[in-house]
Parts: sequence; structure tokens; C-alpha cells
Amino acid sequence: MLEKVKKSKILILFLLTGAVYFFLEYITPLVAPALTAMLFVTIFGPTLQKLQKRLHLHRQVGAVLLLSVAVVLLALLVWVLFSWIVGSLPGWISSLENLEQEISVIVHNVCETVGETMGVDSVYLEETVLTRIREGFDYFQLETFPGVLSQSLTYARAVASLGGFLIVFLIATVLLAKDYDAIMNRLLDREEYHVLLEIICGIIRYIATYVRAQIIIMSCIATVAALVLGISGIRQGVLWGILAGLMDALPFVGTGIVLVPLAIAQLFVGDYVRAVVCVVLYTGCAFFREFLEPRLIGRRLGVSPIAVLLSLYVGIQLFGIWGIVKGPMGFVIIYQAYQSVVRRLSVDEKAG
Repeated sequence: MLEKVKKSKILILFLLTGAVYFFLEYITPLVAPALTAMLFVTIFGPTLQKLQKRLHLHRQVGAVLLLSVAVVLLALLVWVLFSWIVGSLPGWISSLENLEQEISVIVHNVCETVGETMGVDSVYLEETVLTRIREGFDYFQLETFPGVLSQSLTYARAVASLGGFLIVFLIATVLLAKDYDAIMNRLLDREEYHVLLEIICGIIRYIATYVRAQIIIMSCIATVAALVLGISGIRQGVLWGILAGLMDALPFVGTGIVLVPLAIAQLFVGDYVRAVVCVVLYTGCAFFREFLEPRLIGRRLGVSPIAVLLSLYVGIQLFGIWGIVKGPMGFVIIYQAYQSVVRRLSVDEKAG
């Protein structure tokens, strides 16, 4: 049976695919902090070595230093965005106070135009539309807010789970930074672990490529969005564009979480041209990401962009929102493992 498996490349591919799916679906959630720490120490291993040689810092101290820098940068970014949002609250509140009046004016103008064009009672139409809008607002207040409050326990559990993940990740990073060289040397001494090391190197290469691609795409989208919104004259358009670029990293919603509400806000104030600009910008950003992401990732990995795109689709179907990461990562693991196993079997066959 083992000899048949070795001779059938298709069977090897199916077995590897099943093993990778089992690993990503059931094992990864259990050991995610340790895996993340392992990837962090491996990716930043050269940096830790430089800190050790030049500043005479132990690897675990260097790891703590890198993590501290990352936390400070993230906190600084959050503080800037939070300050901007809080500083803009008075303007938003004053706008909300006039929202009902602005909606009434828009509805009145639209109903009047429709009434003159189609010959219907514009007064009755306006009253009907405004009644439906008020009912919608009442339903939102009665159903949405209580629903959000009822889920507070779920949100608290999610926050606690995230906190536990971060604590375990930090501890595991410090411990691995200390023993990393010893672990790698033991793996290198055992020939049967060489395939595992090849797979790990492939995963690290994918993650580095993926992060680099996301930074490039987010920077381009943030620049374009800031320029377009700034030139169009939208209030604080540059900041909105930068925020849209940052939110572009979120799966599915992306820039829409910023640009769609911004377009609706422009409609409420009667600025239809700027609303159209926001919608067109949102569509352009979505197409830009879908066009550029497979090419940036696929070319760096040496695989076809269509393969990366299909892995994204399959990952989303299998793992939901996490499939954005697990799909391409699973493809890389299968690809690297298949190449390594077939290469090793070929060497053994020639040697035999």
C-alpha cells in the first residue's frame, strides 16, 4: 500500500490536501499563538541577530524591543484616528440635528418632481415616504440597539479571547527567541525534518509576500482616495481617504466601510456629484485590489495569479472570512509539501 502511494502523485496530492485542511480547520485555532510567535521569530530572526551583534542584546530582549515598537506604532495610529474622530464629533452632531430637516427637503423636491412628471398627488406621496422613513428610524432604534446590547457578553468574550491570544503570543515569542537556534539545529540534524523546514520556509515567504502586497495596495489606495476626495472638495477628504486606505485591508467591506457612508452623507446634503465621486472611487478601489493582489502575490511566489485567486475563493468557501488568509496559505503549504515530497521520493528512487 505504501509503495502504491509513493508511485501515485495524484494520491499524494489528495492526501496532502486532506492533511492541510485538517491542520487549518482543527489544529490551527488551538495553537495559533504559538504558530504566530514562531513565524514572528523566524521572519525577524535576521533583525534579532543584528541587534544581538551590534547592541549586545539577548534575542529575547530584542524580541521584546521589536514588539514594543510595534505596539507603540499601533497605539500612535489609533490615537491619531481617535483624536480625529473625537475632534470631528461636534460637526457630526450638528449635522445630525439638521438631518431630518435635510431629508424632508430632499423628499419634498423629489416627490414634487415625480408628481409633476407622472401626474400623481405629490403631497400624499411625500407624506407616505416620510412616514416610511420615520418607521425605519424607529425600527432601527428599537431593534438594532437592543440587539447590540444583548450581544455585549459575546463581545466581552471576544475581547477576552483576543487578550488571551496576545498574552500567550508575547510569552511564546520571548521563549522561542531564546531557544530558536537550538530548535532549528535539532531539526537540521534530522533528515526526516528537512521537508518540514522547506514547508516552513515556503510559508514564511508567502506571509512576507502577502504583507508586502497589502502594504503596497493599501498605500496606493490611500494615496488615490486622499487625492480624489481632497480635490473633490469633501470636508476633511484627505483624512477620509487615508482612513479608507487603512480599512481596505478588511475583507469584503474594505473601503466601502468609509466611502459608502460618505456617499450617503453627500446625498443627504444634496451634493449628488460628490456622492457619485465616492461611489465611483469605491468601485475603482475594489477593482484595483482584485486586479493587483493576485499579481503581486502570485509573481513573487512563482505561481500563476489565477491559482492565488482560486485559492482565495476556495478558502472563503471553506473557512469563511478567515479564508482570506487560510486559502492562499493552505495552497502554499500544499504546493511546498508536494514539491518537497515528490523531490524526496525521486531522490530515494534514484538512490535505490
